[in-house]
Amino acid sequence: MADAKVIPFDDDRSRQGAQRAGRRRPVPGRRKAEPGPQPLPAPAGPVSALPGAQEAVQPPPEAEQKPAGREESGGWDRRIAGGLAFLRRRITGEYEVDEFGYDEELTDQVLMSILRPFYDKYFRVEVKGVENIPAEGGALVVANHSGTLPLDGLMMQVAVHDHHPAGRHLRLLAADLVFMLPVVNELARKAGHTLACSEDAQALLERGEVVGVMPEGFKGIGKPFGERYKLQRFGRGGFVSTALKAGTPIVPCSIVGAEEIYPMIGNARTLARLLGFPYFPITPTFPWLGPAGLVPLPTKWTIQFGEPIPTDGYPPEAAEDPMLMFNLTDQVREQIQHTLYKLLVQRRSVFF
Repeated sequence: MADAKVIPFDDDRSRQGAQRAGRRRPVPGRRKAEPGPQPLPAPAGPVSALPGAQEAVQPPPEAEQKPAGREESGGWDRRIAGGLAFLRRRITGEYEVDEFGYDEELTDQVLMSILRPFYDKYFRVEVKGVENIPAEGGALVVANHSGTLPLDGLMMQVAVHDHHPAGRHLRLLAADLVFMLPVVNELARKAGHTLACSEDAQALLERGEVVGVMPEGFKGIGKPFGERYKLQRFGRGGFVSTALKAGTPIVPCSIVGAEEIYPMIGNARTLARLLGFPYFPITPTFPWLGPAGLVPLPTKWTIQFGEPIPTDGYPPEAAEDPMLMFNLTDQVREQIQHTLYKLLVQRRSVFF
C-alpha cells in the first residue's frame, strides 16, 4: 500500500486564496489593486497537531490489523512438524543414547513434559539457589530423601532442568530395586538415572555431569511420619569419597513438602518381606482406598540448593582419609538439616 501523503495546509490555503483573487472582478473607478490574501503563518507545532492531520498521517485501520490466527497457526505448524520429525527419528532409530542408556531427546521432549504439570501445578514447587550448581563441569548434588515413593528425586530433576541458568541436566543415582522393576527400569535409564555405585558416579562426574544422590536411601524414604524432616544416617560417606576423587564440588539440597505426600503411619513388614520390598507403607489412604490411595496429597514444595562445598583443594590421597570423609559428610548433613528447619519455620502451611 502506498504511503499516505501529507498535504501542506499553508500552500493549499495560499493557492486557494490566489485563485479567488484571480477570479475577483476589479471595482469600477479604483485604479489601485487590492492586495491579495496573505499566506497563513506556519504552525508552531508539528503538522499532526492540526485538525484532521492525524487522519492524513495514520494508515487505514485495515493496514495495521494482522490476519487473525496466523501467528498461532504458524506455532502449531512448527509443533506438528517437530513432533513428526521426533516420531520419524524414533522409528528409524536416528537418536543417540550414552553408555548408561540416557536419551537426552526423549527426556527433554517427553519425560520432562510428563513431570512438569506435577512440578508446576500439583506440587507448585518453588526452587531457590539453583544457580549454586556450577554452570559447567561436574558437581555432586546431595539431598534429603522422603515421601514413601521417590517423587522428590524426579521433582529435583525438573527443577535443575527447567530453572538452571545454563540449562543443565541432573543425573540421579538410584537404588538397584529401581532397575529390577519392569518398565520403570527402562524409563529410569532413558531419564539419565544410573546405579548408585561409586564407579558410575565417578565416571559421570569426570565427564562434567551434574550427579544427584540421596544418601539416606530407603531409611529416609520409608521412615515413619512421626520422624519427618529428621535426617537419617548418610551411610559411610561414599559420596564424599567420590567427589574427592573427581575433584568436584558438593552442593547440599534441602527438599520440603515431600514428607507429607504419603503420610506413612505403619509398615507391614511381613508383606514387605514376601514381596521383596524394603517396606510396605500404610497411609491414611493406602491400601484402604485401593488404587486411589496411590494419589499423592497436593502439598506445597520448596527445593533449595545451598552453597557448594569445594573439594578440589584436597590432595589425591584425601579420598582414603576416613576422618576427612566423616567431617565432610557431617558438614553436608548438618547444612541440609539446618536448611530444612529454616524452610519449615518459613512455611505458612503444608498445602499453601
